[in-house]
Amino acid sequence: GVKIVVNRAYAERNNNSSLMLVREILGNTYICSSDNYFEENPFESHVWKAYYSAEYSEGPTKEWCMQTKSHDRISKVTIGGSDAWYMIGHAYFDRAFSEHFREILEAEYDLPQTRDKLWENLYIEHLNEFDMTIRRYENPIIHEFDSLDELQEFDPLFLENLDSEIFDNIVAVLGCEKSEIHDVYPLKQGITNLSCHFATNDGEWVYRHPGIGTELLIDRNAEKAALETAAKLGLDDTFVFENPRRGWKISKFVVNCKNLDAHNGEQLDQAMRMARKLHESNAKVERSFSFYDEGRNYERSLLARGPISVNDWQEMSDQAAKLNEYLVADGGEPVLCHNDFFGLNFLIDEDGNTSLIDWEYAGMGDYANDFGTFCVCEQLSEDEMLRALTSYFDRTPTDVEWRHNLGQVGMAGWCWYAWSLLKESEGDNVGEWAYIYYRHAKTYLKKALDLYEAAGK
Repeated sequence: GVKIVVNRAYAERNNNSSLMLVREILGNTYICSSDNYFEENPFESHVWKAYYSAEYSEGPTKEWCMQTKSHDRISKVTIGGSDAWYMIGHAYFDRAFSEHFREILEAEYDLPQTRDKLWENLYIEHLNEFDMTIRRYENPIIHEFDSLDELQEFDPLFLENLDSEIFDNIVAVLGCEKSEIHDVYPLKQGITNLSCHFATNDGEWVYRHPGIGTELLIDRNAEKAALETAAKLGLDDTFVFENPRRGWKISKFVVNCKNLDAHNGEQLDQAMRMARKLHESNAKVERSFSFYDEGRNYERSLLARGPISVNDWQEMSDQAAKLNEYLVADGGEPVLCHNDFFGLNFLIDEDGNTSLIDWEYAGMGDYANDFGTFCVCEQLSEDEMLRALTSYFDRTPTDVEWRHNLGQVGMAGWCWYAWSLLKESEGDNVGEWAYIYYRHAKTYLKKALDLYEAAGK
């Protein structure tokens, strides 16, 4: 008899979006959290008024502490306190509470400041408009688990009894015991995957779990081949293991790492030397990558949704087609490229060692692919572009090399601009990146074409 409603906005919002999805069925309703465990059943068939459950803290606490007035009505909530009753566990909405909360939620849901709020924040901001009481429970009837370590402290055999493919994978690869695994917490969610940190007696690690549908986007065999090449070349010291059939991966966690600063001359030089080492490795994978082909795919997907409402899109699209002819005519064998080559994918450890990570889009292509993406995403000036190429070639680039690489800057901007238009048509907010991609496409498609045509190509 359970109806499950999936909140697909939760990764981008907070639990206010969960209540927004079911606002029409809120009435006399229990509101529960996913991280609670009850030693005694707290649910009843009849409740007379809205309440929030609470336990008592002797001494200081960082929890949300409640003060009450007559009839136990909640009159004030503070974050942190001492010797106080604090919010934990479930809440109960009666019909009057639900009706007014729904009005507030609908009125404030689309405000930018609401996006990250808990539903409790909205309640507290309108506290005097609600009649909600405190419902006291003796310790330790309600348990709240904020981490796997807290859960293991409560139940030391939890991991041993957990039927989890992820932990089985970790044990098989690292040769550790399940009981060793600790400090498990999520890392920043990427567009395509979910990743978490964990530790064992031998160190700290990252487990990547593939997102739904990534098997249609990512060639995992090509990724694994690229990862093995990068490890062999010393370009990525973090790689441990990948299962290409299932898409999961284990890597070393780099403690206190920093991302590469492309505007730091020495770090810029290092990135370009790493690109050259990769391109000259003679390694091959079964995947190919072309900005022009990728951009055309995005364009087709956009047109399937309707006309592209960008005034100069057709002009840029025609420029990309013409420039692609020049770039292809330059010749050159395809080489292994990273194709997501920019600062956030470089990790620099405390000793200055640099690893290039995230090889999901690696494939055979024009050697200037990586330069193009790097210049666009890092918004390099032309002086910085010249320095980057000088580091790459270990000499000043020729006019032919300069216009070819500048052409791939324009193609990268055009390709990723098409991608951003597609994402926005699907309801995603790309933010300032759409303009960054557009500006590089608009500037460097024309600039590279002018250089080619001036040379009589």
